[in-house]
Amino acid sequence: MEVSVKMRDAATQTIQKSGADILIESLKEQGVEMIFGYPGGAVLPIYDALYKNPIRHVLARHEQGAIHAAEGYARVSGKAGVVLATSGPGATNLVTGIADAMLDSLPLVVFTGQVATTVIGTDAFQEADIVSITQPITKHNYQVKNVEDLPRIIKEAFYIASTGRPGPVVVDIPKNIATGMSSAQVSEEVRLPGYQPTTNPNYLQIQKAVQVLAEAKRPLILAGAGVLAAKATSELVAFAEKYQIPVTNTLLGLGGIPGDHDLFLGMAGMHGTYTANTAICECDVLMNIGARFDDRLTGNLADFAPNAKVIHIDIDPAEIGKNVPTDIPIVADAQKALIALLEQPITGPDTTQWLQKLTHNKNSYPLQYSTANKQGILPQQAVQLIHRLTGGDAVITTDVGQHQMWTAQYYKFNNPHNWVTSGGLGTMGFGFPAAIGAQLAKPDEKVVAIVGDAGFQMTLQELSLLQELRLPVKVVIMNNQSLGMVRQWQETFYEERYSQSLLHVQPDFVKLAQAYEIDAYKVETLEDAEEVFRKAFESNEPALIDCRVLQLENVYPMVAPGKGLSEMIGVISK
Repeated sequence: MEVSVKMRDAATQTIQKSGADILIESLKEQGVEMIFGYPGGAVLPIYDALYKNPIRHVLARHEQGAIHAAEGYARVSGKAGVVLATSGPGATNLVTGIADAMLDSLPLVVFTGQVATTVIGTDAFQEADIVSITQPITKHNYQVKNVEDLPRIIKEAFYIASTGRPGPVVVDIPKNIATGMSSAQVSEEVRLPGYQPTTNPNYLQIQKAVQVLAEAKRPLILAGAGVLAAKATSELVAFAEKYQIPVTNTLLGLGGIPGDHDLFLGMAGMHGTYTANTAICECDVLMNIGARFDDRLTGNLADFAPNAKVIHIDIDPAEIGKNVPTDIPIVADAQKALIALLEQPITGPDTTQWLQKLTHNKNSYPLQYSTANKQGILPQQAVQLIHRLTGGDAVITTDVGQHQMWTAQYYKFNNPHNWVTSGGLGTMGFGFPAAIGAQLAKPDEKVVAIVGDAGFQMTLQELSLLQELRLPVKVVIMNNQSLGMVRQWQETFYEERYSQSLLHVQPDFVKLAQAYEIDAYKVETLEDAEEVFRKAFESNEPALIDCRVLQLENVYPMVAPGKGLSEMIGVISK
């Protein structure tokens, strides 16, 4: 009898189902609306169950495309992205996306097929120990040993991925578990005594933070992606406005406060604004909300907030004190902590002079670039054009590198959850499939993938999805015919020895897109860009724009590796 057929035990009259059927039904109970995946031998029973009891499935053309699309879906929707791949190479092709989601705290539940339990450990065809491979890069992982455990494990996986500090969870399902029969029911509640995330702040710590803020002369809020994950953007803005405290964002925290807000100083870090970086160096109280003090933010730790008392609010206790000594630790959900802070009756601080100084810095050292003796499109101009034509309201995705930094600098985000990029892992090839996932999560919003010519070629096969689904994603290739950030570092630190960073031979991206029945354009002047971008953005069809930008343009300001935030290069006074 086929495994997909429901069986009735004569003695107990209980309905038995295959593990694959239990999986699909459990996904529906979790409210899963979409799966990103790629079939193969070890997951054929699951795909057969999906055929009979469908959930929308998005067939990527490579497993890496599937998981990056799931990351984009998770980032803008706040829901767990669900991925399904076969054993062996199918599972290992997911590893980069799993590591990316772990570092950037994205909720994913990744189901991998596995060879039957009877041959695990024998080097069977398409066998890979994905549990061991992914153990350092997952929040948790499982290998299902008994079909009876499947409903419980699935429920736990979604709970772990989506609560506390979000992250990826891998569930490895041997083929005989998918075909095995069970009458197991989904448990009513999750029972994980060893996993109890702290969400409510300690009241005494809140009082200490308030007291320190009340006495501050130069307070500063550093807001990270934890604010977005906690849906605390309105509370952040309310708190900053109530006490007139300036705000800077990490790369992944952009959108936590509107980009044109008077209290916003811009992004901080290696390519942060002069005003934000100097504010960190000069502040006397630094309140970190939902950021992990990574090295690209801090630079040399000896020069990072040297005169500040540090308040660190984070739902992950492991991050507090890990890199930067913390005076007042608050382990909590960012929204609940901000609500508690807003409820405290305090007077002050008086930030009038501090804000005057920061305003002077913003006016004197804004983000700017020189057009003198330069012919063609500057990448900064292209980003500003995209911002103007979309009104700052589009969902923007990127790969990693120069185009990512220019986008972070010059696209001012009006809304939260509209910025999708690879932060901690810095993954090339991320931006385009992430845009597909973002568009599926927000079908009525404009989604623009700003990618490099090198990174785009890593996952461009997903153009098939734009062709198949007619998703109105706009792909803008910032084409400088180089590995832009690698080339910039070689110019700056390796005496212009451009070792393997210039791309002398490239495909015709316009013809490539047209082969997928996608409208495509090539622009080489700012005047042409204005017309083409407007036409593409007004269309409800997918489009690709090969935007030729200057090859030797660099991202500034820049903090060199090992230097402090006060040692920025490329700062231009107005």
